[in-house]
Amino acid sequence: MMSEEAARDLIAIPEAGKNNEISSNGSVPVTGVESIDKNHKDKERDKPALPVGPALNGDSKVDTGADVGNSEVEYIESENLNDVEDVDTSLKTLLTGLDSKDWVLVCEALNDVRRLSLFQKEAMVDMLGNVISLVVKSLKNPRSAVCKTAIMASADIFKAYCDSIVDLMDPLLVQLLLKSSQDKRFVCEAAEKALIAMTTWVSPSLLLPKLQPNLKHRNPRIRAKASSCFSRSVPRLGVEGIKAYGIENFIRIAASQLSDQLPESREAARTLLLELHNIYEKAPNVAPPDVSEDPETISWEHFCQSKLSPLSAQAVLRVTNLTREGIVFGS
Repeated sequence: MMSEEAARDLIAIPEAGKNNEISSNGSVPVTGVESIDKNHKDKERDKPALPVGPALNGDSKVDTGADVGNSEVEYIESENLNDVEDVDTSLKTLLTGLDSKDWVLVCEALNDVRRLSLFQKEAMVDMLGNVISLVVKSLKNPRSAVCKTAIMASADIFKAYCDSIVDLMDPLLVQLLLKSSQDKRFVCEAAEKALIAMTTWVSPSLLLPKLQPNLKHRNPRIRAKASSCFSRSVPRLGVEGIKAYGIENFIRIAASQLSDQLPESREAARTLLLELHNIYEKAPNVAPPDVSEDPETISWEHFCQSKLSPLSAQAVLRVTNLTREGIVFGS
């Protein structure tokens, strides 16, 4: 029979091995946790703070990483920009700043592009090609702050230089179309504003040939944004401009967009068709003269049927007739 002393020894064995058993299960003893926690706090206390970069409006904001543009950076609206302090110095350092690996310097240089565009556009005109190439590079930058500032610079360039940048704008246009549909919301909104500035300040007769190839772009989002820009630009031609271009050409383009896969493209096509229908009704002589008929006697329906395939004419008339019926019904 086991003695009382032996029994006590058996009971004490698990107690003595408790720490070893915990370690074998992968847990850390309480004393170890306290030690690690203390060391962690000491390291955190000794860790240097993140560098603080100047915000774009002169305030100090903390750079928290690649998506700093969401809330840490403030952006200066065009009307709040001031002229550069020293034009010559700004021009000498501009290209270097735009091509810098330091994103803060790039943003500062982009804001200088904006200031020079708005206040000293003649001084920058000789280097505009290089400037636009580097702005396009910034539009492709994954850092949101750089991208959005480049978008705002694009809008100011359109406003300042208008038609004179048409030959330089192809890569800029594609990036803005892309950014307006495929990026973070606040970047999309800025890109939309830049595209509106483009359709406002660049003559439609020069802009439409630039937009037209993008209506058939393989990327459906680029097609959709290009359709919206195209739809806004055509009415700015006026009756004579539309007549010179050929109203039937615009109707064909809009008809082809009615079957696009994205709703935005289809809506832009419908908007354009309604504008063209309205212009045709008010100024029938906008249509090219037919050999056998007086332009003023050709109805919209007959004109569409004579210029489009049966299916396209049916789709166009469905858009314009439904709208007309809705107006009559509501009046």
